[in-house]
Amino acid sequence: MKKKMNYLIVPLMTIFMVGCTNIEDVSNTEEKTDSQEVTTVNTTVDEPVVEDTSTQSKDELFKGYKLIEVDACDLSGDREANVVVDIGFGDREYWAFTNEHGQLIKVVADEIILQDDRTEPVTSSGRYCKDEAKVPGVESKYLDEGHVIADSLGAVSNSYNITAQNSTLNRHGDQAYMEDAIRKAGGATDFEAIITYPNTKTQIPSHYQYTYTINGNKITDSFDNVNPDEVNAAQGLTGKSNSKNTPSTSTNASQAGDISSVDTNGNGKVTIKEAKDAGFSMPITRDHWLYQYMDDRDGDGYVGE
Repeated sequence: MKKKMNYLIVPLMTIFMVGCTNIEDVSNTEEKTDSQEVTTVNTTVDEPVVEDTSTQSKDELFKGYKLIEVDACDLSGDREANVVVDIGFGDREYWAFTNEHGQLIKVVADEIILQDDRTEPVTSSGRYCKDEAKVPGVESKYLDEGHVIADSLGAVSNSYNITAQNSTLNRHGDQAYMEDAIRKAGGATDFEAIITYPNTKTQIPSHYQYTYTINGNKITDSFDNVNPDEVNAAQGLTGKSNSKNTPSTSTNASQAGDISSVDTNGNGKVTIKEAKDAGFSMPITRDHWLYQYMDDRDGDGYVGE
């Protein structure tokens, strides 16, 4: 009897051991499967994180400001406080910012794209709008509706791109030179304008600082909102070398009508390059003796502004 029971116990123990081994194998297999599934899920979740970088960058740029839309040719001089406005014409993105006093304090653009009069609706004088916004201060005969970014550089004419700027500075000074440099370079990148004021009550800036990159070179232009001619005269920088650009001098009177020394190709017309090569500074105004021989395309009385 004992022998038979021993025979039964051995097979039963064998079955029990095999069964335990199978259970452990299944458990290990399930653990491996679960581990693989977790890894797959983590990989899928990580993918979209990189795609949000640009959005986060713009959100950071606009932080503290309310994004609003303003018509490109809104001629009112009003500005809201603590807002950001796109002042680029068409698909351009030029961002203008105001402070808590409604003062225009900053304009930035990743890329300045020049105006294209072949594909864009511009007037015969190269303007997107018939006029510029009437911001406080421009009622003065000494102050212009000065674009922070010019029409020719692809910007609009509402109050978020206009400041009351000294007329000479705007037409013939550092502001005009900066715009001309960007035009000649075919555009610019990393553009930033910082505009400061003497106090929180006025909308007339006291200083401008521009930084931008053209042809791989980073440039900084910094100047006060004053008449550069008066500053140069006060510093003794205005001398006889500029006499050719002063029509009241006797030298100009004797030269009137004689352009042989300026008109190098002898066609009876004087280009801006020819005038500069001859030693004349730009712009040439309507009362200058050379004006009648030059091409004032927009008819504003200035050539080479």
